[in-house]
Amino acid sequence: MELDGRVVLVTGGTRGVGAGIARAFLRAGARVAVCARRPPDAPVGAAGRTAEFHPVDLREPAAVREFFHDFAERYGRLDTLVNNAGGTPYRLLDDEEGGIERHARVLALNLTAPLTVSLAAHPLLRAARGAIVMIGSVSGTRPSPGTAAYGAAKAGLENLARSMAVEWAPEVRVNTLVLGMVETELSHLHYGDEAGIAAVGRTVPLGRLAAPDEIGEAAVFLASDRAAYVSGASLLVHGGGERPAFLDAATANATAANVPSINVPTADTATVDTVNVTVTTADKES
Repeated sequence: MELDGRVVLVTGGTRGVGAGIARAFLRAGARVAVCARRPPDAPVGAAGRTAEFHPVDLREPAAVREFFHDFAERYGRLDTLVNNAGGTPYRLLDDEEGGIERHARVLALNLTAPLTVSLAAHPLLRAARGAIVMIGSVSGTRPSPGTAAYGAAKAGLENLARSMAVEWAPEVRVNTLVLGMVETELSHLHYGDEAGIAAVGRTVPLGRLAAPDEIGEAAVFLASDRAAYVSGASLLVHGGGERPAFLDAATANATAANVPSINVPTADTATVDTVNVTVTTADKES
């Protein structure tokens, strides 16, 4: 298989998007390790194989260094690191509950932790001439009301990846997957029943939310030899993005033929954008 003999680590790989990424790498033949604060409810497996779980709090630099010391002894190599762990609750900037400390924790989980993990993993990746895949978000490229700290962190993560790609070349390739909305086991908490999820999916040009395993297939591509000359890149995996709200609000060229059956006003679009962050990433936080 394509990644036979290679070792892959997926942070936050116990559920949601992270589990989908782990399954894709298992199908590609890699030996997959996943890490999170808490173990998965059920083993993450695919193609008759199972990912190996390791507990670690990625926000603790000393714990991360110890983890990679043990990882080197156990596995002997690391070919691909997927920095997937992250997430945020919905919280307006001036929400007094928790104050700045809560926003700082969001930054730490979504930006500082991937930097910490990448630095600790660098010697192993350099020896294997490996790859890093950052899991970004469209929230890092547009306003992110209700999740401003998360959006800022994801914007920083994408820039960090581009800088890493330059500093660590040619031994280590570094790229970012920029995700839109993904349907996970927690989607019902944010979109409601199946009808609500389908309605949100219709706001995406491809007509649905992504599946976690589809994100995984994109990650496998960036880690594989097929992407050997791809570094410092940001790959959009968002189903075409979203229809601009102003097009639906405008009266020019409005005809029965081109007015969408579902008209999402600006305010509702903002709500979908921010809830998306929770669905695509909070379920990774373990």
